[in-house]
Amino acid sequence: AAMGFFGLAALTALGPAGVLAQQKVQIRAAYVPVATWLPAWVAKEKGIFDRNGLEVSLTRFPNLVTLPGSLGKTFDMAPTTAPDFLNAVAGGLNLVAVAGGTVETSANRTFQVMVRPDSGINSAKDLAGKRIASPGIASVMHVAFNHWLRANGVDPASVTAVEVPFTSMMDQLKAGRIDAVEALQPFVGQMLGAGFKTLGAPLLSVADPVLFPFWIAEANWARSNRDVIRRWIASLDEALKVIRSDDKAAREVLAKYTGLPEAVVAKIPYPAYQFTISPGQIEVWQKVLASQGRQFPGLDVRNLVVTAQ
Repeated sequence: AAMGFFGLAALTALGPAGVLAQQKVQIRAAYVPVATWLPAWVAKEKGIFDRNGLEVSLTRFPNLVTLPGSLGKTFDMAPTTAPDFLNAVAGGLNLVAVAGGTVETSANRTFQVMVRPDSGINSAKDLAGKRIASPGIASVMHVAFNHWLRANGVDPASVTAVEVPFTSMMDQLKAGRIDAVEALQPFVGQMLGAGFKTLGAPLLSVADPVLFPFWIAEANWARSNRDVIRRWIASLDEALKVIRSDDKAAREVLAKYTGLPEAVVAKIPYPAYQFTISPGQIEVWQKVLASQGRQFPGLDVRNLVVTAQ
């Protein structure tokens, strides 16, 4: 009884804030240091997660590929793309999509195929027999690139893909070691500014708008925490209002989490953020992968999205 009294007294002494702290739900989330995840960073830095009863810890990762296997162990939520997600689920991981991240649209093209202005390459057809730099052969960008080639009557097998980090692509292209690159913002903007030219935006050959990165979680955790997912999405929506109303504050957070110089951060265009997600958006990618020989027998995308309630 005495323990009960002292416990109650301690809680009372803490006041309402102490009670709130007791009720906060802890979420361990991973991120990759690109502008895609800015709403989560703003929600963390501006106390928005806290106000929504979430105690969020954010851990930086260099790339998305290894993250699906960490859910339910190291992390509660992590970012991914549709090919990585579908491959992970097909490989036996019990995962679901819980929130959107960004979409690619014709008005906001973050991924473009870039070439030298003097290359003589003017369209997808001119890439046959050429070398392209890709961030990853199994990446969502390369899957979209191959789909775009086919849509333009080019056999993807006629193009040699070489894995090159985004940061090295412009130098490799300039030196003539490769003929084209799969470039992502902010590198697209830097390359356009340096006189390189674009051949198009491959993601838009899949759909417009089309799902790009999004948030996933372990399926049982997600089904037991629908209200937590609701609060997560509400926090991202609130953070997006901050990004749109206070660009200076948003870019300060962007600089902190990316580690990029202020001059670079000032020019980074924001992607098209969208936090809702539906099975149909994932099904589009399932069909693209099937057309490239990656079948997912028995996989029903309707079971792969757990939305807030």
